[in-house]
Amino acid sequence: MKKSLAICSGICLVATSAFATLKGNEVKRFGEAATVLNELRSAPDGGIPQDLWNKAHCVLVIPSMKKAAFLIGGETGSGVMSCRRAAGWSAPVFMHLAKGSVGLQIGAQEVDLVLLVMNQRGADKLLGNKVSLGADVSLAAGPVGRSANAATDAQLKAEMLSYSRAQGLFAGIDLSGGVLQPDTEADARAYGSGVTARDIVEGGQKITTPAAARPFVAALARDVTSTSGRK
Repeated sequence: MKKSLAICSGICLVATSAFATLKGNEVKRFGEAATVLNELRSAPDGGIPQDLWNKAHCVLVIPSMKKAAFLIGGETGSGVMSCRRAAGWSAPVFMHLAKGSVGLQIGAQEVDLVLLVMNQRGADKLLGNKVSLGADVSLAAGPVGRSANAATDAQLKAEMLSYSRAQGLFAGIDLSGGVLQPDTEADARAYGSGVTARDIVEGGQKITTPAAARPFVAALARDVTSTSGRK
């Protein structure tokens, strides 16, 4: 009995230590991602259509993605992704997006970004090493509104749909050519070394959702249909 308690205590200590090593900005990322998700899903101008949300296999949120440019520009951001499982949403995977560009651009901006992964093929690609948006995985700007009836054929066939918001308003953004990949270092701090993005999504005995991620998972599971008609 004492031996069993000792083993259990050791496992809990390892889990606690793993979560305790998350950096402050990684913990903050969970909270910001939850806020972005809640606001975009229930936006007064319609937000993300519920019928498309219900079909999404995975959801990736990158809060405050930085767009900066002075002759040579680009976008970079870090976020979290969760995928549907039989029992609900998976533990989140840390993800990173980077895109460079060259041109006569001046200015700086932060954009909140939500990506819906619409089929298993797209999800499998993201759970691998890295993908190039628009090349390895098809991408389209998602329709905005309570219903997806206005979605074009290209949007309905895309593996990923993107929603972006700048200064409180929905805004278009060209992510083609951007590279999206798991943040293996952050994932290791959250779940332990040697754990892959697929391991995290598929769950198992080694995977426990960090306490800091619970608001994000709750935002994914939140039912917005009952409040969509409120002013």
